[in-house]
Amino acid sequence: MNLTEEDLQGFMIYLQSKESVQKRYKNATKGISNRTASNYLSKMRWFLKWAKTKKHYSGDLHETFHPNLKGASDKRKVIFLTWKELLKLYEFIFDDPELDIVRDVFCFCCFTSLRFSDVENLKKENIYENHISVVTQKTHEDLRIDMNNYSRAILGKYKDYNSEFAMPVPSNVKMNKLLKEIGKILEFNEQVTMVNFIGSKRIEKTYYKYELLTTHCGRRTFIVNAIFLGIPTEVVMKWTGHEDFESMKPYLEIVDDLRITEMEKFNSPTLPNVGPK
Repeated sequence: MNLTEEDLQGFMIYLQSKESVQKRYKNATKGISNRTASNYLSKMRWFLKWAKTKKHYSGDLHETFHPNLKGASDKRKVIFLTWKELLKLYEFIFDDPELDIVRDVFCFCCFTSLRFSDVENLKKENIYENHISVVTQKTHEDLRIDMNNYSRAILGKYKDYNSEFAMPVPSNVKMNKLLKEIGKILEFNEQVTMVNFIGSKRIEKTYYKYELLTTHCGRRTFIVNAIFLGIPTEVVMKWTGHEDFESMKPYLEIVDDLRITEMEKFNSPTLPNVGPK
């Protein structure tokens, strides 16, 4: 296989053109972001490294090709539900049975740290009296996750579900669509500004939080709230399967910001006249 740096430069230019996206989204008007292009490039490097090991490729572009992708290494904003929002969702009564199931599946992710794919494949045989034992779909890790009253109650709701699986789980596409509908009903209207770059062009767009809700937010909600509630990071990592503190850093920074916000409430001019005299 003969591959040059010019070939990879052309590949990057193509990724950032609207034509690359129009193959999936007919009406697309712009290409993929630098962050997404960087992910594609990482996969390309992995493939070239593999090809060299198998002697299908003799170059070293997987080590030398490092285009400047502005903003690609910037931290992606973590979308999660606060504890107050999570309880509002958990306690809300839906008239639509489909929304009720979507809420339960999402909340189960939020109260266990499980990814959607792991909840989708969770079987009754994986459930014990006080814990869940799973081999994760993404990383193939063997995890033991202790149950709490919330996760136990959700499973109890489906104890008579006639299947080897623990609960009925809609498709990921349907979950993501209906989560946004649920978020709108519950008025999760906090405004969130997302910043991306396509080439050197900065793209900034503001959304309501409900517009950004996906199944990925469940695991993130668990991590942020677990740390905020005072559970030691080392314990949280045992449940989630994170192997190093570096991967937990974005969540720890969020919790630090949340604590500062909470402490600021002491400075409120409307604070009641309470405390020692």
